[in-house]
Amino acid sequence: MAAVVDSLVSALDGLCAVDAARLGDGETIMALHRQLERLHAVTTRAVAAFDAGGSWEADGARTASAWVAGRCRLPVPSARRRLHLGRALRHMPVAERAWLAGDVGEAQVGLMAGARTPATAACFARDEALLVEQAGTLRYAHFARCLAYWAQLADPDGCEADAERQQRERRLHLSQSFGGTWVLNGRFDPMSGAIVAEALRRIDEELFAADWAEAKARVGAGVCAGDLARTPAQRRADALVEMARRSAAVPAGARLPEPLLSVLVGYETFAGRICELANGSVVTPGSVTRWLDRAWVERVVFDGPGRVSDVGVRRRLFTGATRRAVQIRDRECFHDLCDVPAEQCEVDHVTPWSQGGPTTEDNGRAACGFHNRARAPAQPPPAV
Repeated sequence: MAAVVDSLVSALDGLCAVDAARLGDGETIMALHRQLERLHAVTTRAVAAFDAGGSWEADGARTASAWVAGRCRLPVPSARRRLHLGRALRHMPVAERAWLAGDVGEAQVGLMAGARTPATAACFARDEALLVEQAGTLRYAHFARCLAYWAQLADPDGCEADAERQQRERRLHLSQSFGGTWVLNGRFDPMSGAIVAEALRRIDEELFAADWAEAKARVGAGVCAGDLARTPAQRRADALVEMARRSAAVPAGARLPEPLLSVLVGYETFAGRICELANGSVVTPGSVTRWLDRAWVERVVFDGPGRVSDVGVRRRLFTGATRRAVQIRDRECFHDLCDVPAEQCEVDHVTPWSQGGPTTEDNGRAACGFHNRARAPAQPPPAV
C-alpha cells in the first residue's frame, strides 16, 4: 500500500511543479476535479475502514473522528462528516462505485446519503442507480431539486413533517449590544424566507442603482464595484432599514402583496412533479396550503413537453401571458452555467426580432442581463 501512496505523491509532486498557467484550461480543470473527487472517495472509504478497525483506540482517542481531526489537523466537524459519509457508503454501492470513478462528487454523494433514511432505505435501494445517473449528468442545483422531489415521493409524510418542523423553528432575534449597536439573527421556513429575501433584493437593487449613478458621476465611465460608496453587506443592511421605513409609511387599509401560486396543468405528464418556489427551493404541498387563503392562483396549461399555449404574436417585447409562459417553462437563465431565476431574467427572442423572429413562447427564452448582452458577439470592423 505504501508503494501506491508513494506513486500518488510523486504524481502530485510533478503536478505541483508545473506552471499554473499551463494547467489553466477548461479540460485540465475538469480532469483535475475528477481525480480530486476520486481521491476524496478513496480517503472517505479509508477513514470508514479505520473507524471499523478500531486501531485509533491504541492512541487514546475517544473516537476515530477525534483521531483524524487531531492527527490531520482538521476541524472536528469536518472529520465527523467524512466518517459519517464513509459509513453511509456501505449502504450505497452504486454511488460508491461512481464516486471512485469520478463520475459524481462528494457533494452529490452527501446529498444522497442525507436522503437515505430508515423510511426511504427500501426506495433508495430500488432507485439508487437512477439517482446516481442523474447526479452524474445534472448540475448540482438541479440534482438537489431532483433528489428533493424523489424524497417527497419516497416518504411524503416524513417530508411534510420536516416542513412543519422548519415552520415551527422560525425565529428572529434583534438585541442591542455594546456601544448601542444592534445584532440581528433569525431563521425562516423556505416560503417565509423567500418573501423576505425578495423584498430585500428589490430594495437592494434600487440602492445599487443609486450607488452606481453616484460613483459614475464621481469617477467617470471607468467606474467599477470598488468605487461604490457601500459594500454589498452595508447595502443589504440599509435595504432592511429602508424596508422598515416603507412599512411605516404604508397607508391604513392599503393592499399588501400576495403570493402567486402557479398550477401547471399537464406539466407532470411531461416533466414530473413540480412544487417549488420561484427561486428553485422545493417545498411540500402541505407547506403551500398555509398560504392559500391569501394567495392568487394562476392556471398554466401545457399542451406538449415544455410548451405553454402562446398568447400574442405581433409584439416587439415579451409581456403579459407570453412572458409569463416563458418564465414558467424555463424557470432560470438559458445558459448552462447560470442559475439566475427566470423571474429575475429578461425574456428575449432566440431568433432576433430584427431577423424576423416572432414574439412567441417557442421563440422566447429567459436570459439574465449578463448572458442576454453577451449572446451576440461584437461584429468585426469591415475590411478596408
